Amino acid sequence: MGRGKNFLLYLVILLVVVTTFAGIVWWTLPVITGKQSEQIPIIPHNSDDKLRVLDPPANASEHNETLEPISAIVEQVGSSVVKITTVKERIFYDFFLGQQQEQVKGQGSGVFIDQEGYILTNNHVVVGADQIIVLWTDRDGKENELTGKVLGRDPVTDLAVVKVEAENPPVAPLGDSDTIQVGDTAIAIGNPYGFSSSVTVGVISAMNRDLPLKEGIELLDLIQTDAAINPGNSGGALFNLDGQVVGINTAMLQGAQGLGFAIPINLARNVAKQLIDHGSVKRPWLGIYGTTINPQLQQEFDFPVDKGVFITQIVSGGPAAQAGLKDEDILVQFNGVMVDGMQQLIKELRKLEVDTKIKIVVLRKEREVELTVTLREHPGQE
Repeated sequence: MGRGKNFLLYLVILLVVVTTFAGIVWWTLPVITGKQSEQIPIIPHNSDDKLRVLDPPANASEHNETLEPISAIVEQVGSSVVKITTVKERIFYDFFLGQQQEQVKGQGSGVFIDQEGYILTNNHVVVGADQIIVLWTDRDGKENELTGKVLGRDPVTDLAVVKVEAENPPVAPLGDSDTIQVGDTAIAIGNPYGFSSSVTVGVISAMNRDLPLKEGIELLDLIQTDAAINPGNSGGALFNLDGQVVGINTAMLQGAQGLGFAIPINLARNVAKQLIDHGSVKRPWLGIYGTTINPQLQQEFDFPVDKGVFITQIVSGGPAAQAGLKDEDILVQFNGVMVDGMQQLIKELRKLEVDTKIKIVVLRKEREVELTVTLREHPGQE
């Protein structure tokens, strides 16, 4: 009896194992052979009986449409951006050979802004150069090499104008940098590390950035972009999707990625005009000394506003004095722009030319007074 029960138990266990093994083989056989059971679909289907994983991304066509206008813009205006090579003669003394001379070469970019052969670039690209060589490709694909001459430089804005004798050069249309917005597409064209006519694309990351330079000069109101800007891009153009120049690429933040800066074209246009006409920039002068009002100063001195410029001194005989401004006036509006402080006032002044008439609004004993000022050339400027 005991042996019979054990035999039946072993037989039941054997049947369970065999049944389980057969089930596993039956389920895995379609995967191994590549055949699929009609009763059990393994991958879900959509209404069109197409695999969802094979459907193209919803924005694939939009992505292609985004690329097409960029390539068209590059084809249209890319030749207006030139490669600038500078040569500096360096004289040094060798203990054994005596006085020696060598050539130090530098590279940058520029952009044609006029049919007369005027090229807008950075001051730091051409400063100190003994020879300037401009390389560019015309509309027919022909490469040209011309000698350039510096018409004028402005270290304050890091801009310069170079002139070449070129016939019908490809000129880039200049846009309006006051209309660009954060998030707009930005196209940088230049010659990074000597790689000619390189194109990078990004967005306008921020506006009104200030960037101190090693020389003690601070560049104001810059455009920030994540379009790659590298050494050699300096002086090249930053374009919008209309193929218009909205900035002149000027700097990158070393050690960081996606932090490039460009000079707004509205400022650059004004500076370039003066460099072409006069060889230098005549900067307007208001003739005041002042301090920025902030919430802390407002509480401490009981000012009626928490922003603006508190005028501490009016320069005798200056434009402000002639217009009727007085000590202890609070300047709150300049040429239609609300003024936060001295830094913004300086930025707004830099946008204007000498002899420009503007409206100024000041608070005088809590009463608004509107005055007309004619800006003059700074007396300390040569």
